[in-house]
Amino acid sequence: MSAAASEGDTLADYDYDLPDGAIALRPAVPRDAARLLVSRPGEAIGDHIVRDLPGLLRPGDRLVVNDSRVVPARLTGERVRGDSVSRVELTLLAEDPPGTWRAFAKPAKRVAPGDILRFTDGGRMVEAELLSRAGPEVRVRFADDPLAVGSMPLPPYIAAKRAPDAQDTTDYQTVYADPAGSVAAPTAGLHFTEDLLAALERAGIALSRVTLHVGAGTFLPVKVERLDAHEMHAETGTVTAGTVAEIAATKAAGGRVIAVGTTALRILESAAVGGTLAPFEGETRLFIRPGFRFNVVDALMTNFHLPRSTLLMLVAALVGLPRMHAIYDHALAEGYRFYSYGDASLLFPDKS
Repeated sequence: MSAAASEGDTLADYDYDLPDGAIALRPAVPRDAARLLVSRPGEAIGDHIVRDLPGLLRPGDRLVVNDSRVVPARLTGERVRGDSVSRVELTLLAEDPPGTWRAFAKPAKRVAPGDILRFTDGGRMVEAELLSRAGPEVRVRFADDPLAVGSMPLPPYIAAKRAPDAQDTTDYQTVYADPAGSVAAPTAGLHFTEDLLAALERAGIALSRVTLHVGAGTFLPVKVERLDAHEMHAETGTVTAGTVAEIAATKAAGGRVIAVGTTALRILESAAVGGTLAPFEGETRLFIRPGFRFNVVDALMTNFHLPRSTLLMLVAALVGLPRMHAIYDHALAEGYRFYSYGDASLLFPDKS
C-alpha cells in the first residue's frame, strides 16, 4: 500500500470551475490594456493593468522573455484512401528528418500508414504520405513545405469556438518573436507592446531573452491522479552565455529576475538544475510542482491556466497551493479573462 498523498501531490488539488464565458477569444486592445492581477506574500491581491508593470517592479530588476516564434502549424485538409476521402487536421510538432514531421492528427483513428493527405490554401496544394501512427501522434512525409499552407495553431479551447483568421497572425505572436519553432504561443509575452518595452527601459528594468520552443503537448491533459507518475512532454530550448551573464549581473546588484511566462521560467530553471545557472541548449522535460526549489527566478508574470494542468502546478510551486487557489478565486470573482488571449498575473513567491 503506498503512502497517502500529501497536499499538492494529486491531480484533484488543481481543479477549479471556470464559466465558459470567462475564456477569452480575442486579446485586449491594445495588448498592454489587459488586466494584471498582482500577488505578493502577506499582502492582499491587487488589481492593475499590464501597462502598470514599470511601476510594479524596481529599477535594476530584469524581465526574461521567451522569444520563440510561432509557426503556422495547423493544417486542415483531406485524407485519401482509394475512393474514400475524409477530413483531417494536423498540428505539426517537429521536423525530423527534413521533410518528415511528427504531428498530432485529428481524428487520429481515421488515418493509417499509407494514407495520402492533401492540404490546400489560397490555391496551393501540399501532398503528404502518412508513415506511421501511435495514438494521436503520426509521422508524415511531405512533398513540399507544409508551413506554406498552414494557419496559426490556436489552442483547442479557442479553435473549438472559431477558426483562425488573419488577425491571429499578429495577435498570436509576441512583438519580439525571433527564432521559429513554437506550435503554441508563449502567451504571457503577448501582452507586451513596443511602447511598454520602452517604458520598462526608461524605468531601469532590463530585458533578456531565452528560447523555448513550445510544443502542442502543453495542451495535453494530465491523465494520472498521482503527480509523481506524470511524464512531461519534451521541449527544446536555449539559454545563451550572454543571458547567463546578464542575469548574474542583475543578481549581484540586488535586482530580481522576473520570468515572463511559464516557458521562460522552465528553460531558466532547466539551465540551473545543478543549482547554478549555466548556458543550456537542448531538450527539457522539467516538471515543476510543489516542492521544487527555484534557483533563478524571483517572480513570474503569467496568464491564467487550465485546471488540472502542469502549468497550474508550476504556479502552485511558486506561490503555494492555498495562495494559488486564492488567486484563481479572486480572478474569477473579479471577472478576469482566462487562457491564451486572456489577462495576466504577476506572482511573487511564497518565501516560507
